[in-house]
Amino acid sequence: MLLENVPRLVDYMRYSIFKTTLIEYGYNISDKILDVQDYKVPQRRKRLVLIASRIGDIAHPSPVYEKMTVRNALSQAVLSKIKPNDFLHDTGKIRSSKVMQIIKAIPKNGGSRNALPQDLVLNCHKKIDGFRDVYGRMKWDEPAPTITSGCTNPSKGRFIHPDEDRAITLREAALLQTFPVSYKFNVANSQQAIAEMIGNALPPAFAKYQALAIRQHLITTIIHHT
Repeated sequence: MLLENVPRLVDYMRYSIFKTTLIEYGYNISDKILDVQDYKVPQRRKRLVLIASRIGDIAHPSPVYEKMTVRNALSQAVLSKIKPNDFLHDTGKIRSSKVMQIIKAIPKNGGSRNALPQDLVLNCHKKIDGFRDVYGRMKWDEPAPTITSGCTNPSKGRFIHPDEDRAITLREAALLQTFPVSYKFNVANSQQAIAEMIGNALPPAFAKYQALAIRQHLITTIIHHT
């Protein structure tokens, strides 16, 4: 059994009751807050992961510590595999002239809105001291920030392309989530619906390591009892 959710769930009373109930039903459990960047995902994303087994002690997979970056995910070699007329990559959003001025003024490769001249700072940002990733660029040689359902909107986080004056595309967001470049999303859904599917997903590469650990647990336990 595998369950994942936001890290703050660990302090939720109902989650504690849930774990106690699993133990009462004979499950061995292990829960831990893991960062997907430790499992070859080019993204910083912490998740609470619980695994449980009724046939013995079970442990989470060991970190891989082979850091993947935005460059790994969005390299020309990867992007060259995108088919022509890919809806997820070709559909850009029309921005206002003010927003385009802001995007163009953000320094390349990791710049933030802290570098903006005062005449380009939005009034809402003058009133708060936070949300520093908003209107920020990704950095080529670091993992991306957490990909969310707002991943193609610069006003929702550090979602501006490292070099180009635009937000990342839905296809690029999917690649940063480790979906295969050939993965097909239902284009009948709206762009926002697809963004939510991408942003809410558990990165497939991370899920793979969890699945392999469970598989090894099953094999080892079965061999031990035969």
